[in-house]
Amino acid sequence: MEEEIRPIPSSKPKKNVIALASLCLMSAVIGGLTTVAAVPYIYPINISSPTQTTASGFTQVSNVTAPETNFPVAQIAKDVGPAVVGVSNFQTSRGFSGNSGLQQAGNGSGFIVNAEKGYIVTNNHVIEGAQKITVSLSDGRTLDAKLIGADPRTDLAVLQISDTTNLTAVELGDSSVVEVGESVIAIGNPVGDEFARSVTTGVISATNRALNLQGVEAHNLIQTDAAINPGNSGGPLVNYQGQVIGINSVKYAATGFEGMGFAIPISDALPTINQLIKSGVAKHPALLVSTDDQYNSYATINNKPQGAYIASVLPNGPASKAGIKNGDVITMVNDVKVEDPSDLIRELYKNNVGDKVTITYIRDERTQQVEVILGELAST
Repeated sequence: MEEEIRPIPSSKPKKNVIALASLCLMSAVIGGLTTVAAVPYIYPINISSPTQTTASGFTQVSNVTAPETNFPVAQIAKDVGPAVVGVSNFQTSRGFSGNSGLQQAGNGSGFIVNAEKGYIVTNNHVIEGAQKITVSLSDGRTLDAKLIGADPRTDLAVLQISDTTNLTAVELGDSSVVEVGESVIAIGNPVGDEFARSVTTGVISATNRALNLQGVEAHNLIQTDAAINPGNSGGPLVNYQGQVIGINSVKYAATGFEGMGFAIPISDALPTINQLIKSGVAKHPALLVSTDDQYNSYATINNKPQGAYIASVLPNGPASKAGIKNGDVITMVNDVKVEDPSDLIRELYKNNVGDKVTITYIRDERTQQVEVILGELAST
């Protein structure tokens, strides 16, 4: 017979017991009614948001303004967790005996964006140099993955698995409407499969951060204090509606700094993801110039205008054909101010290859304008 825990009988007169029991009952009823009445306000009913199906077959929700209390963290982990995968990078390694073979060179995370076709998004640096890629799923399966395409300039990659049995895909949100202070959840595989689908929580600490990723200046990054550790790269940053708003990519690991992780906004990543799925390569609009990041410090000291200093121009490229030269300082793209090379890249990426843009620049202390037809910078 199972042990049953019972309350200790009271030694007080029976009359007092009845009175106390009545008071408790009334309190319970009132408390229960209060709780029932408050439920819609604590956890409001989730109102369906407008969705759209992209050309690549996954669903994105746009302009979500619902309260962030729609789903508790536990429910989000249950809903999104099965779509988060571990990604292992295998490369040839030569041992002391001289024998060579494939060994795991690194690991990271990813998430399924199309369950029917088995498409998975991760970071380029997670799979870079891989000769074999495997994906570990929430149901315990480990499958070989095919690299559909990768783009070092945006640190994005798309994988595909052939066995799509019982896959779950994430729902993509709209990162253009996120706000500082908004609660977020990071899900990934820190260290590896041993800690698969770990969940950490935090807030959006800042938006539009610039950081160097793989030698390329990344812009408009989401900064968060949700714990992001090695192995989390490529995993999703999720809002409290259970929608992916970012791709966790890097942690600021300088001594003395904590709680500084960065994610690529999903709305910025989608054009590249779609290109990789469609053609295996990503093409970015470009002037085909190189810039000098040191100019702005010089400009500040010498009271010069801020901008993107042109260090070199590719012969016969778009900028060269438009008359832009070494030493010019670009200060505007169309009607938007440019204060550094990061601004220049951000504004150029708002356009497509072949678009015509107006470039404002300074040469010999004179402001000039020229129209440029943007060229192409393809991933390799």
